[in-house]
Amino acid sequence: MPRAADPAKRRDLLNQVREYVLRNGLADLSLRRLARELGTSDRMLLYYFGSKERLVSQAVAFDERRPLLRFAEVLETVGTPQDAPSLRRFVEEIWKQFSTPDRRAGLPLYFELMSASVLHPDRYGPLMRDVINEWTDLVTGLFAGLGMPESRARNEATLLVDAFFGLLYAPLADGDWGRAETAFPLLLDRLEPGWAQ
Repeated sequence: MPRAADPAKRRDLLNQVREYVLRNGLADLSLRRLARELGTSDRMLLYYFGSKERLVSQAVAFDERRPLLRFAEVLETVGTPQDAPSLRRFVEEIWKQFSTPDRRAGLPLYFELMSASVLHPDRYGPLMRDVINEWTDLVTGLFAGLGMPESRARNEATLLVDAFFGLLYAPLADGDWGRAETAFPLLLDRLEPGWAQ
């Protein structure tokens, strides 16, 4: 009878894998090299996680610093949006969550995963679909809370989430975060009047 996987060991491996991929990215990720770096074997990693892609996906999902997990905290801080101005305040607070250095340090990995999911949808596609759908579903709920019909709420959420990610993506390439910080309130200036209709 096979031995049951040790949850503490599994958790420790996920923490180590996450730190490794945050530092090194995915481009040259080899299971054998990763195992050597972690002081284990590739067979042990496969035993715990089944594949390199599942290992990376679970390590990212396990990250307790994910901005998505701050969503509830922001709701507690600013309250559930009741109108367009309070929804804007909520979105501005979420933007601040992405602006901290430790959050921004993790963004290259997310966007590398997003690119990998386009090139290899069978490997990382499910993870990125889950990330985007989670954000879109949560924001759809906020728009629905303003009284919007479900289809319109989803369209508004899709526009906001996709534009939000776009403003985070470009500065990773050119390092110009100031441009994104200037553009973000302009984006909200354009969108907010439509939320009140």
